[in-house]
Amino acid sequence: MKLTRTRRKVVSVFAGVVLALSGTPAVSAAPPADDWLHVSGNQIVDAAGNPVWLTGANWFGFNATERVFHGLWSANITDITRQMSQRGINLVRVPISTQLLLEWKAGTFVAPNVNTYANPELTGLNSLQIFEYWLELCERFGIKVLLDVHSAEADNSGHVHPVWWKGSITPELFYQGWEWAANRWKNDDTIVAFDIKNEPHGTPNDTVRAKWDGSTDVDNWKHTAETAAKRILAINPEVLIVVEGNEVYPREGETWNSPNTDPDRSPNYYYNWWGGNLRGVKDHPISLGANQDQLVYSPHDYGPLVFNQPWFDKPFDKTTLTDDVWRPNWFYLHENNTAPLLIGEWGGRLGQDARQDKWMTALRDLIAENKLHQTFWVLNPNSGDTGGLLLDDWKTWDEQKYALLKPALWQYQNRFVGLDHQVPLGGDGSTTGISLGQRYGNGGEPGDTTAPSAPGQPTAGPITANSAALSWAAATDNVGVTAYDVLRNGTVIATVSATSYTATGLTANTAYSFSVRARDAAGNVSAASAARSVTTSSGTGGGGDQGCSATFATISSWNGGFQAEVTVKNTGTTAGAAWTVSWTYPSTTTVASLWNGVLGTPAVTVRNAAHNGALAPGASTTFGFTANGPAATPAALSCAAS
Repeated sequence: MKLTRTRRKVVSVFAGVVLALSGTPAVSAAPPADDWLHVSGNQIVDAAGNPVWLTGANWFGFNATERVFHGLWSANITDITRQMSQRGINLVRVPISTQLLLEWKAGTFVAPNVNTYANPELTGLNSLQIFEYWLELCERFGIKVLLDVHSAEADNSGHVHPVWWKGSITPELFYQGWEWAANRWKNDDTIVAFDIKNEPHGTPNDTVRAKWDGSTDVDNWKHTAETAAKRILAINPEVLIVVEGNEVYPREGETWNSPNTDPDRSPNYYYNWWGGNLRGVKDHPISLGANQDQLVYSPHDYGPLVFNQPWFDKPFDKTTLTDDVWRPNWFYLHENNTAPLLIGEWGGRLGQDARQDKWMTALRDLIAENKLHQTFWVLNPNSGDTGGLLLDDWKTWDEQKYALLKPALWQYQNRFVGLDHQVPLGGDGSTTGISLGQRYGNGGEPGDTTAPSAPGQPTAGPITANSAALSWAAATDNVGVTAYDVLRNGTVIATVSATSYTATGLTANTAYSFSVRARDAAGNVSAASAARSVTTSSGTGGGGDQGCSATFATISSWNGGFQAEVTVKNTGTTAGAAWTVSWTYPSTTTVASLWNGVLGTPAVTVRNAAHNGALAPGASTTFGFTANGPAATPAALSCAAS
C-alpha cells in the first residue's frame, strides 16, 4: 500500500499491521508538512529553509541481473536497514537500470534472488513489491532514498557501458523510464532525489562517449540530463535532480573534435574519473528554469586501488588533491556557491596501500569540513575493487572502515540526524538518532520543559577601542544546548551556536556589561550567566592602532574529534601585515590538520599563511582545523597583529 506523507501522519500500514502514530507535541513552530528538499546556493535545505546534510551509502543489486538488493540471499532486509539507520546512514543511493524501470512499468517481473528463510516477510513478493516494502522500512527507520539509473540494461557490469542507451534501450525509453518513476512515487517523499545516470564517460577514441557542450547531440550528456530533469520535474517538481559529470573535457583552445593523441593522458583533454569531470559546468551549466532550486551536481572520486591515476604517482595530500584534482573538476562549484555537491561514490579498501588510506582520509576530511553531501561506496561486501561496510556474512560491520566514514555522517549533540521531520533516524524510540524536527527545535523532545544550566561567566580579551572578544564555559542540558544569547547591558545583541563571540561597534573608553544565556532545542532558556564588565580602550596613538580579534566557533563534532574555525579581524585603524593567534587546550585535545594558517608552538599558535596575513582595517579572514579529543572552547584565546 502506498502512503502519502499526509496520510502517514495519521496511520502507518506496515507488514499488515495498523499502528496508530502518536503525535509529538510541537514545542515551537510546526515542522514542515513534508520532507521534500530544495537548493539554496551550495546548500540543500528543507521546506522551512533549514540546512540539511545528506550523508549515506550505496546498496546495489536492483541494477544487476538479480533485480533485487544483493545480500538478501543471506541476510534479512529489515535487520540491514535498521542497522544502517542506527549507524547514521540517513540516505541510501539505490542503483537500478532503465530496463528494470521499463519492466516494472510493463508489469513484467523476473523472479528475484531472495532467501525467504532469512526474509520470510518477502515471501511471494516480486521485485517491485520488495522495493516498495523496503521503502516502508525506510519510512519506519527515518531513512531517505536516492534512486540512481546505474545502467541501461539489467547487468552486473552495465555501468561499464559509457552512455545511457544500449541495445533496445533507446534515449527516448531512458526518458520514459524516469517519467514512470517520477509518477509512481510523486507522493512519497521517502524518495527525495533522482540521480539521472551513473558515470557517463568515454574518450574521443571510443565509438560512443558522453560529451558536455551546448549542443543537442544525442551523446551530449548535458543536454540529456536537462531533458530528463525537465520531464521528471513536470511530474514532480519537488524531487532533487542529481547530475553527475562525465570523464573528459577539452582543454583551452581545443574542441570535442580534437584528436586524442595520447590514449592514456592526452594533452588535448582534461581527464578525471568516470562521472567525476564537471569542468563543463563552468561553460555550459545545467539550466532547469523555474526549478533550478532542485539541481545538485554529483562527482565520483576513488583512490589508487581502483585505478592508479597520475596524481597518485607523486607525493600528495589533501591540499595538493584539492588544488590539482578536486577544485578544478568539481569543488569550485561549492566554493563559488553555484550549487550543492553530492559525492555519489567514494570509498575503498583500507590497510592495503598507504596511498589509498591517505586519499580516503583526505576526501573524508574535505567532505566533513565543508559538509559536502555524500553516499559512500558501498554497503555490499561483494564490490570487487572496494569491499563494503559489511563483511562477507552480510551481517558484521567492518568497524575500521565505518570509523573512517563516521565523521562524514551528520551528527548533532552526539546523535545522528535524519532527514525526516517526524521520525528519528533509527525509528521511534531511537537512542542513536534524532529527526529534523528535533534538530531544529520544531519537533522538540516530548514534554521537554527543562531549561539548560546557566553558562559560565564570560571572559574577555582581547579588548580594543571598538570590540571585545568574549568566551564562556558551555551550559548543560538534558537534551542538548543549541544556541547562546549574548546580552550587552541586559539586551540580546546576538544568538550564536559557539561558546565565543566578538562584540563590535563599541565606543572607545566606555564600560559595558556582558552576560550569556543558553537555549535548547525545545526553546527553553537558561538563567543568564554572571556578568562580565568590560571597558574599551581609548583608541588614541600616534601611528594608528594595530589590533586584532580572534573569534572561535565549533563547526561540527563527532566521537573523538571536532572541526573548528577561527575568524581573525583587524580591529585597528591601520593595515596589518601579519597576525598570530594563540590559545591553550587541555592535553587530551590536539590539532590534527589545519588550513589557511601555519601551526606552531608553544601551546597552540597559528600564524597567518602567505595569502592572508595582510588585513585592512575592519577586514577579516578565517582559518580552520580538525582536532582529536572532545570539542573544547580554547582557554586564553588571544590575537596579536603586526
